[in-house]
Amino acid sequence: MNRLFGTSRAKAPAPNLTDTIANIDSRGDSIEKKIQKLDVELKRYSDQMKKMRDGPSKNMVKQKALRVLKQKRQYEQQLEGIRNQAFNMEQTNYTTQMLKDTKVSVDAMQTGLKQMKKEYKSVNIDKIEDLQDDLADMMEDANEIQEIMGRAYGMPEIDDAELEAELDALGDEMLFDDDMSYLDEAAEAPTNAPGSSTKEDPASTQLDEFGLPALS
Repeated sequence: MNRLFGTSRAKAPAPNLTDTIANIDSRGDSIEKKIQKLDVELKRYSDQMKKMRDGPSKNMVKQKALRVLKQKRQYEQQLEGIRNQAFNMEQTNYTTQMLKDTKVSVDAMQTGLKQMKKEYKSVNIDKIEDLQDDLADMMEDANEIQEIMGRAYGMPEIDDAELEAELDALGDEMLFDDDMSYLDEAAEAPTNAPGSSTKEDPASTQLDEFGLPALS
C-alpha cells in the first residue's frame, strides 16, 4: 500500500519569527560585506584614473569602475529591502510578545480576583463591627478604672470662688512688685543738693505719700 500511495510526509513546524529575523539579519550582514569589498575596489580604480592620462586605458578602467558601482547600487537596494523586512518582522514579534505578556497579566489578575472573592466570603462584617464595639467599651472601662484609681484622699474641700479670689490677689501683688521697683532705687538716691557738703539725717527727712522726699 505504501508503494501505491506513498507515505505521508511529516508536517513542517510553523516558522519562528525570532529564527527568521536572525536569518534575515545574517543575509543583510553578508550583503554589507560585499558592499565593503566593492568600495575598496572602487577606490582602487579611482586612484588609478587619477594617475592616468585620457585615452583607451583610462576608459577601460572607468568602465570597470562603473560596473562595480552598478553592482554596489544593486546590493544597497537589496540591503535596504532586507533591513526593512527585518524591522517589520521585529515589530510583529514585539507586538506578539506584548500581547502574550498582557494575556499572562490578565490571567493573573483574574486568578487574584477569584482568590479575593473566596477570602472575602470568610470575612463577617457584622463580627468585625461587634469586635470594634467591644474594644471601644473596654477602652471606656479602662479609662474609668484609671480615673477611679487616681482619686485623691484626705484633701480639704476648697471653694472655687476662694481660689479665684486668691489667684486675682496674687496677680495684683506681682504687678505691684514690678511697677513699684523704681521706688527702691529712688529711696537710695542722695538727698543733698549738688555741691553741698552738709549731710542730712535720713530720719529727719520728710517723705510724701509715695515715699519720695517732700518738697518744701
